[in-house]
Amino acid sequence: MITLAALQMKSESGDTAANLARIGQAARDAAVKGASLLISPELGLTGYGAGDIIRELAEPADGTLVKQLQHISTETGIAIIAGFAEKAEGTIFNSAVYVDGAATPAVYRKSNLYGDYERGLFAAAEPGTVLFDHRGVKCGMLICYDVEFPENVRRLALAGADAVLVPTALPAGYSGTFIADHMIQTRAFENQVFVAYINHCGADERFTFAGSSRIAAPDGSLLANAATHGEALMIVTVNPADFKVSRSENTYLTDMRVSA
Repeated sequence: MITLAALQMKSESGDTAANLARIGQAARDAAVKGASLLISPELGLTGYGAGDIIRELAEPADGTLVKQLQHISTETGIAIIAGFAEKAEGTIFNSAVYVDGAATPAVYRKSNLYGDYERGLFAAAEPGTVLFDHRGVKCGMLICYDVEFPENVRRLALAGADAVLVPTALPAGYSGTFIADHMIQTRAFENQVFVAYINHCGADERFTFAGSSRIAAPDGSLLANAATHGEALMIVTVNPADFKVSRSENTYLTDMRVSA
């Protein structure tokens, strides 16, 4: 069982210092409320719509930004997931990092890039299974558009994930509303996992965001949901044992048949 905090935030485009400070304050607030893990949005450290400057702000996973996140984690006693532009292998990835104090960070790279904007900035990673154990709960990471492909969540569920944690930058509009209101709970139910889908709010120079961050349980219920506008810090308890009945009745993972 863990207490999870999720920050729906308005990132400042290109201002990593301001975004680190905002995440740091949220980590302190969440720690006071008993949380052990804070999730923030996709590219939350650089701002999603910052454009070409994102290339200049890209850093390796052992760079200054991640080290500063580790410092915040150590100082507050809370683990953090944050989105950043990762410079690696001669290119730049849209990545999310999990830090827990001084422990080696876990990094996930987005494999399904959305639109010409992302494809013009980042390389698409090969689909990967990044899992880590957080206080006894096995967690996996995806980023935004990745969760809209059911195969990605299913892959993590089959690998034993209890929770799928998804920093996102969902734009406002009909599609964004449908994804937040229907798809996230469906992904949780069809895989019998928790899904935390954590978005930006407000607007930057390129995009207006849908807000509507969600944390869904294995039975398809919502444990928390944020409004379409404004920052929010959601705090929920995630306990896989609470959903044993749902898992015993909805046996998709064990009943699934795959053609040769």
